[in-house]
Amino acid sequence: MAVIGISCFYHDSAAALISDDGEIIAAVQEERLTRKKNDSRFPFCSVDYCYKIAEEKNIEIKAYIYYEKPIRVFMRLLETYFDTAPRGISSFLPAMQTWIKEKLFIKENIISEIKIIDEKMVPEKLYFSDHHLSHAAAAFYPSPFEEAAILCMDAVGEWVTTSAWIGNKENIEPIWEINFPDSLGMIYSSFTYYCGFKVNSGEYKLMGLAPYGKPVYKDLILNNLIEIRDDGSFKLNMKYFKYQRGLKMISTAFIKLFKKPPRDPKDEISQFYMDIASSIQNVLEMVVLRIAKNLKQKTKKKYLCLSGGVALNCVANGKILDQSGFEKIWIQPAAGDAGSAVGCALNYIYKYTKKVRKIDKKDSMKSSYLGPEFSNEMIQNYLDKLKLKYHKFEDSVLTNKVSEYLMQGNIIGWFQGKMEYGPRALCNRSIIGDPRMKDMQQKMNLKIKFRESFRPFAPVILDEDKEEFFGIKDESPYMLITRKLNSKYLKDSKSQSKYSGIERVNEIRSTLPAITHIDNSCRIQTLSKERNPLFYELLSKFKGLTGCPVLINTSFNVRGEPIVCTPGDALRCFHFTNMDLLVIGNFLIIKDELESDISEYFLKPYLIED
Repeated sequence: MAVIGISCFYHDSAAALISDDGEIIAAVQEERLTRKKNDSRFPFCSVDYCYKIAEEKNIEIKAYIYYEKPIRVFMRLLETYFDTAPRGISSFLPAMQTWIKEKLFIKENIISEIKIIDEKMVPEKLYFSDHHLSHAAAAFYPSPFEEAAILCMDAVGEWVTTSAWIGNKENIEPIWEINFPDSLGMIYSSFTYYCGFKVNSGEYKLMGLAPYGKPVYKDLILNNLIEIRDDGSFKLNMKYFKYQRGLKMISTAFIKLFKKPPRDPKDEISQFYMDIASSIQNVLEMVVLRIAKNLKQKTKKKYLCLSGGVALNCVANGKILDQSGFEKIWIQPAAGDAGSAVGCALNYIYKYTKKVRKIDKKDSMKSSYLGPEFSNEMIQNYLDKLKLKYHKFEDSVLTNKVSEYLMQGNIIGWFQGKMEYGPRALCNRSIIGDPRMKDMQQKMNLKIKFRESFRPFAPVILDEDKEEFFGIKDESPYMLITRKLNSKYLKDSKSQSKYSGIERVNEIRSTLPAITHIDNSCRIQTLSKERNPLFYELLSKFKGLTGCPVLINTSFNVRGEPIVCTPGDALRCFHFTNMDLLVIGNFLIIKDELESDISEYFLKPYLIED
């Protein structure tokens, strides 16, 4: 028996298959299958994938769990619009049209979609969870802790925007909550919009931009936009925001306060917006650190679990780890709404089936390798169908070859095993390169990823070398905290003061310039042999050749596209970028050896693999 958790209709739709003893069997985000970034539609493909996995394993689906309660969301919208009337009519009318036509009938719509996949589906099999309870369950149940404090921070669920809980074995109990419109996710997204980035996807950019500026507007924010109490609870001054009553994030009062209009995404990023990014990042860190310290004091727990979109802010997470007083923290790798597909299903398991929770000393997320995988036979059939030249090697020979190519400065697409669940590529759908090379960051940003030059790359490091390079003792397998690079690997950059603004990306700050951000921080992924034996072997061989136990690991995609899922996705991305080599399973493809333009293959759906 198993259940399927579902998250959708806002952003990052996903589905997860959970056995009735709490094992996470499979989980996938809809965007990976539909190739539509942040796909918010009902995750038909993801549910279908999970259902087929269950069929293959002869598992019966006894329930489907939806991650929030739609009627409560609808009531929040109504109450909010009534409170702000007559303002907000421009957003109220289209929102009501959508709800009346579609969302009021979410239950019926979900049932009808599932019936297409599962003919045994009946209304009694569909259950609904609370949004923040789904986050809390996703944070605690897969964690390696028997008991812990839990902190969930996002934009908004039904009403709740920030919540604290205590987890103990199979039980999760609420402590306190903060409600809409007071929201850390919303204020951070408002500044994301103000700095010219897209809400719900550009928050990473805002965080990456912050070190280029100084928090000169911090006091302006604290004195006008947000009141932060000693315990970390907060209240926003809604005079400066419009997300609760309009189609935009910020009001004219916000713009008047900072004396500049929102940045046009086509414009260059001036120092002003860098300072704005630094300021709001500083404020966010202040709030979450106060909340975490208060939670530690109140609960007396050793450990903390985090989830919700704000928990993807790896800089703030690092501050919590260092300064909150908790001995260890564990962050759900799919901390946003996608991860709630796992959370709502696990909550159902432990609430309704009374199962005993099995605790894995690492965690039970299976290193986030929960998505589709492709056998060497499937890959070879696909490559042969396209008549492409390739080289097939056994694992040991393959890792030898690839480590040598990396040492020579080649950029390589690396496609192996099960696809990762969550926003990070964790060495199964990755683009990799040598971090020691001076121009590698710009080369990969501009010629491979087609994204802003200032955005840093994350390093993957051998687990046994993490303390030497980054001074940490616990693993960081999900790339969700930042650490400073050990000073012994840094270089004196005073002589490079000729650079300013975004041009500071050209500074050579360390012996690993491609993964060292301008504040000498790195968003690290530690890798053990247990979690990923093949990539561990590759990284070990690269270290043997170069003395460097670190590689660049960035997601296998280009800006605006989801991370690749299938061999066809990987080959398409490889072909239309300046990657040098592609490894899919045990097959190595060298771009210079491709004899003809293969663009036409990607315009013919019948040639794309099943």
